[in-house]
Amino acid sequence: MAVSPLEGRYKTEMNELFDEEAKLASRLEVEVALAYAHAELKNIPVEAAEEIASAAKKVSLKRVDEIEAEIHHDLMAMVKALSENCKKYGGYVHYGATSYDIEDTATALLLKRALGLVRKRLLETQGILKRHAQQHKETVCIARTHGQHAVPTTYGMKFALWFAEIGRHLERLEQAEKTISVGKMSGAAGTMATFQGKGTKIQGLVMKRLGLEPAPITNQVIQRDRHAQVLFALALIASTLEKIAKEIRNLQRTEIMEVAEPFASKQVGSSTMPQKRNPHKSERVCSLARLVRANVAVALENIALEHERDLTNSANERFIFAQSFILTDYMLKETNKILSGLEFFPENIARNLELTGGAVMAEKIMIELTERGMGRQEAHELMRRCSLEAFKNKKKLIEVLKEQEEVRKFIPVGELEKMFNPRNYIGEAVQIVERVVGK
Repeated sequence: MAVSPLEGRYKTEMNELFDEEAKLASRLEVEVALAYAHAELKNIPVEAAEEIASAAKKVSLKRVDEIEAEIHHDLMAMVKALSENCKKYGGYVHYGATSYDIEDTATALLLKRALGLVRKRLLETQGILKRHAQQHKETVCIARTHGQHAVPTTYGMKFALWFAEIGRHLERLEQAEKTISVGKMSGAAGTMATFQGKGTKIQGLVMKRLGLEPAPITNQVIQRDRHAQVLFALALIASTLEKIAKEIRNLQRTEIMEVAEPFASKQVGSSTMPQKRNPHKSERVCSLARLVRANVAVALENIALEHERDLTNSANERFIFAQSFILTDYMLKETNKILSGLEFFPENIARNLELTGGAVMAEKIMIELTERGMGRQEAHELMRRCSLEAFKNKKKLIEVLKEQEEVRKFIPVGELEKMFNPRNYIGEAVQIVERVVGK
């Protein structure tokens, strides 16, 4: 029976990259590459490398687990299982290598492949955001700062902002993949002593076969700043997904209700309140982002290993790599579903735009007064006083302004009325969106 929700509720295609079968396959892949490197340098017969490659296909996870139960060393259990499947050349398995030559290089393969899946999801997210930005570049709504109505903006601006942020994450992923796509074949302390002068060549041949870069220098392990960078990139992605989900949650509040995450016809919002339409998918995204971010702290702790290495990173890495990647992948899938089915309520968008009785146009009028000769600070103070008066007396701002001789002196009443259309005060929003996501 599964204990972790990663094996059920939050399971994605990412699980297949981090399950025990995948880990074993990656380790065997490195062992085979090592054998072929030795053969190319004539350290072992070509037939030995071919036999090891053939034997690798016969190694079972069950047998590896049986051996580990006896010897209490997971990597050596794999070496023994591989060796016993060789009829003649089993003695050349793992020749000259230490455990983390295999482990860290195999991990690099796993993380590189996992980053590829994250990139695929991110591109889907970016595509959905682009469509929304284009479709809603002229959908005027109220902007909110400090939780208060500010000035008019457009929904296209919201989506284009997120689109651009996803673009930066794609750049970070590219850098993270480059950083982590390195392997080592350098022995117990990084000196390559066991390879008797051929270490650099062996390492280069192994990594070329695996599609990785050879680490320029290591001790017993590849340095953990590389792994921390990968998890930090995932944490940044998770934080952006939380940002998107939090905005949707807030805009779905009953008293706002401008947009809402999709809600199935038979979906239940509450076990006791039948009317509820809770944004639980968005809330789930926000919740999981905290876990992904928390794992970065663990990855940072792993950087400062003692001397040429200790084992304090090993146990926690069995959690943080798989957990961070699987949760990020799940969050991306959920976010893509939410955004794809996002429901808009135009009447509420329009209602909220007018909710303050035109007070959100105070900046516009202040600028107009300044343009027509009033001092900027004087105009600001005038609009501040008028806005407070309108709020206190529950009047529309334009009604208060019409009574002000100071205002009428610069702006005729007829012109003033035209200035209170929020749709005429979105600046270059449409052009900004088009510049960011394309027309």
